[in-house]
Amino acid sequence: MTTKQGKGRWSALFISQSAMIAAIYVVLTYVFAPISFGAIQFRIAEALTILPIFTPAAVPGLFVGCLIGNILGGAMLPDIIFGSIATLIGAVLTYLLRNKSPFIAVLPPILSNTLIIPFILYYTYGVQMFFLLIVLTVFVGEVGSCGVLGLTLCFALKKYKGLFPNKKEKNKEQE
Repeated sequence: MTTKQGKGRWSALFISQSAMIAAIYVVLTYVFAPISFGAIQFRIAEALTILPIFTPAAVPGLFVGCLIGNILGGAMLPDIIFGSIATLIGAVLTYLLRNKSPFIAVLPPILSNTLIIPFILYYTYGVQMFFLLIVLTVFVGEVGSCGVLGLTLCFALKKYKGLFPNKKEKNKEQE
């Protein structure tokens, strides 16, 4: 990979945005660790899953941030792997829906985590709850973090047009 801009290459801007998003995700996960892990969880860092609407750099940033956050949080290997993949799936699908309503674009991380995380909690950690109750608690936590906090973040960030510059904006500035 190189820092030159071009088709199929990552720019310095892309890499730095991705790294910053990963770092923020890790910090939020670690600082709020008591509520970020467990059978009933509310991972505040998941609010960042709205960021692929603003920049494609959020996709690898969220994946790496979740991966590192899970490692630092002491998660077990299946959680590190599949929990991070759930966030990656949500981020990719949010990016693909970036031109739709934010209310639609926020659905993929809610759904991917609701479909994957309960299995991790049940089979990896042996959470002794009725399985559908685990699904419900994960869903409620994701609606709170991705839906409520994520949409709040989205509407707050939309006020700052130049916060996530991209190549099109950069090219317009150079003209």
